[in-house]
Amino acid sequence: MTHFSAMSLLKNAFTGNKNWSAQWPDAQPKTEYDVIIVGAGGHGLGAAYYLAKEHGITNVAVIEKGWLGGGNTGRNTTIIRSNYLYDESAGLYDHALDLWENLSTELNYNVMFSKRGVMMLAHNIHDVQSFQRHIHANRLNGVDNCWLTPAEAKEFCPPLNIASDARYPVMGAALQKRAGTARHDAVAWGYARAAAARGVDIIQNCPVLSIKRGPDGAVEGVETGKGFIRAKKIAVSAAGHTSVIMQSADLKMPLESYPLQALVSEPVKPVFPCVVMSNTVHAYISQSDKGELVIGSGTDQYISYSQRGGLPLIEHTVAAICEVFPIFNRMRMLRKWGGIVDVTPDRSAILGKTPVKGLYVNCGWGTGGFKATPGAAHTLAWTVAKDEPHVINAPFTLERFTTGRLIDEAAAAAVAH
Repeated sequence: MTHFSAMSLLKNAFTGNKNWSAQWPDAQPKTEYDVIIVGAGGHGLGAAYYLAKEHGITNVAVIEKGWLGGGNTGRNTTIIRSNYLYDESAGLYDHALDLWENLSTELNYNVMFSKRGVMMLAHNIHDVQSFQRHIHANRLNGVDNCWLTPAEAKEFCPPLNIASDARYPVMGAALQKRAGTARHDAVAWGYARAAAARGVDIIQNCPVLSIKRGPDGAVEGVETGKGFIRAKKIAVSAAGHTSVIMQSADLKMPLESYPLQALVSEPVKPVFPCVVMSNTVHAYISQSDKGELVIGSGTDQYISYSQRGGLPLIEHTVAAICEVFPIFNRMRMLRKWGGIVDVTPDRSAILGKTPVKGLYVNCGWGTGGFKATPGAAHTLAWTVAKDEPHVINAPFTLERFTTGRLIDEAAAAAVAH
């Protein structure tokens, strides 16, 4: 009997073409590419796919220090929505949501997008006024959002406690019905397979040690764990590690890194129909297709690269969930984790060109990275291919921190900022 390793079976089943070979640990990458993308998460792999599909640039390498989708793409809580306050954010996230709706068909890979709705709870007068402002702003931008009374909120989500004597009384809710969830790692695998099929090389287990610049200041390539790889264009899309990589190119980024904690319960039968978020109690919850309750918290209150975070914050989150949804008081939690999110001074992403010729950056998403995946990838590919921003990502320039044209979405994450 012939024995095949699990790795070789996966490799053959996954693509069936030679371009995928560069991802495997024993493979040597080419010494020169047209474009190098640092970071094989959803954003980086998606950008490589769109470069190949829409711009005909296939001599692309996506370089990852670990395994594809093993960073924040595999650690998020799967929420997708576009109900952001400012025009610039609404445009970017709604563009992403448009792409999410047909992404499974586009990639011929089931990313399990579920348009189940995202509901944001109002517990006080400030919440009511803030969310109603969001609703009006969203409607002006063509983004769906509507106001629910407490009774309507409970009808949409039966486990919700709307008792008048509740510790966190529900005074109403904002609902984006078009929003929902998707399978986090499926997005990375879908983009990876589609990009590889178009000739993109995906190089795993290959840390990028530094970005090299030539005498004229332009990028020349990257020094990696497998040697120097030359490229005239480099895009950095490495959540939690952007500052370190960009520093090697003598470029300081306005970022701070925080742990963002989450946890999942034991699996139960379907009981929770949507996503519910609460800014006041800093918690959000949904139910995965496997039956687990997925519970998220706010960012920790200190800068750290810890991928587990501190206990006090997650304990507060669980206590709050039990107050708002008493039905879950006796649920058992299976595991918790932390992802590292980069946060900018205005809590909005940086997506576009840098002062260094040939160097592009995609970072600072905070808690918004997963929901932005296809939109960020699509506009990053445009910017790299044409060396100019797409109209959608043009406001998210690095220069806004010197000009003062900020996009202050501090409250739009609903939980983390």
